[in-house]
Amino acid sequence: MADQLEAIEIETTVSPIASIIWMHGLGADGHDFVDIVPELGLPARPGVRFVFPHAPMRPVTINGGYVMRAWYDIRDAGGVRREDPAGVRASQKSIEALIQREKERGVPASAIVLAGFSQGGAMALHTGLRHGERLAGVMALSCSLPLADTLAVEAAPANRDVPIFMAHGTRDPTIPMARALRARETLTGLGYRVEWREYSMPHSVCPEEIRDIATWLGRVLGTATPTR
Repeated sequence: MADQLEAIEIETTVSPIASIIWMHGLGADGHDFVDIVPELGLPARPGVRFVFPHAPMRPVTINGGYVMRAWYDIRDAGGVRREDPAGVRASQKSIEALIQREKERGVPASAIVLAGFSQGGAMALHTGLRHGERLAGVMALSCSLPLADTLAVEAAPANRDVPIFMAHGTRDPTIPMARALRARETLTGLGYRVEWREYSMPHSVCPEEIRDIATWLGRVLGTATPTR
């Protein structure tokens, strides 16, 4: 069993019946998306627990080997960025452990959303599509698809039709739009349902995107669409 990741937790009510496990991007930490919770305007009931884990500290090759919070190492191979497979799979186990903890606290897999931004979004896709029980949804923001070549073989039948929300900035210099579009094409080519959104923004989030996220979460978690 992987060591339990430390995480920040926010509950919209006592004894929530759904959970959103939301992974941050490279070099950030679990605090990165805490402020988005009130902006989403989700109804207090039936209640959601937000779990914002901190990625492990590790050296990152493309950043000169500096040690920072990262879900996996990234190397530059002949001008092409490559994720470290062992690191991806180690973080997958850690995220699986977070899912298991939510189940032990009474939230079924079918009421759990895996979400993330950048590297965290990549991990949401990687882990969610390989998870053995049907999840409520997978939300992948401003990211690519790690270990894409192994997905067809490793994909879990339970999540073949899981709702996937992908969003990207048209002016993203960190993860170019082309990489995100390749990820989408890979997923749709394998038969996944992808709800795609793009926004005129860099490697970030914007108010319009937050509204779309709130609507999608309301739908997959079976809650009312927020009133704004």
